[in-house]
Amino acid sequence: MSLLNKKKASASASDPTDKIGKDLSFAATEAYKRLRANLLLSFTSDSSCRIVGVTSSLRGEGKSTTSVNLAYTLAEMGKNVLILDSDMRLPNVHRLLKLNQSPGLSNLLSGGGGNNIIQPTALHRKLYAITAGDIPPNPTELLSSRRMENTLQMLSQNFDFIIIDLPPIDAVSDALIVSKYTSGMIMVVRQNYVDKRALDNSVRQLRYHKAQILGFVMNGADPDSGYYKKGYYKKDGTYEYRSKSNV
Repeated sequence: MSLLNKKKASASASDPTDKIGKDLSFAATEAYKRLRANLLLSFTSDSSCRIVGVTSSLRGEGKSTTSVNLAYTLAEMGKNVLILDSDMRLPNVHRLLKLNQSPGLSNLLSGGGGNNIIQPTALHRKLYAITAGDIPPNPTELLSSRRMENTLQMLSQNFDFIIIDLPPIDAVSDALIVSKYTSGMIMVVRQNYVDKRALDNSVRQLRYHKAQILGFVMNGADPDSGYYKKGYYKKDGTYEYRSKSNV
């Protein structure tokens, strides 16, 4: 059974509020490259596939755009990368990449749509995507199923990195459920958007589920504010990423 869609993808998204790939500004491109470097430093070896979940506290913080651009920068350095849209309630990856939403992950996990699931992208020849698929009535049950675990194990044999775009933690429990399958989790935080209480609650829930928090991406950050900090730093034994990005 082949999961690869041989049909070529169309051009990247044109929405100026969701710039990806080569459409990014120089500053945003460098910010994502710093994020990539910090991510690679979080792992001691590149001998096996790394599964990285990307989530946020609230909707609208830029997690999907961050997921796509992180995946793109990893592909740029020669890694075989898959971006997996696990936000099956409000999927966004297919829109950003100008791909078909279906068939996708929901179809695969429900036992259908086995062919043409993995789609090539126009962003980079080493970047592939599995979109969310048809909107299911039971996304949480699908993501927590044994089939999800087996699917990730199978995909790991063919990719160096799998970037999973997950729903916000404040909305549903899906990100917490999938976190147990990941090598680590990245939290996207939009400055002047999410409040400290919501962020603290998200971090607390991830730690309760024993997820490895790799760090935080500060999105839409003001470089003159006290919250902005380049690179990464250690806090409570975890890495925290702060990146200026206008995506």
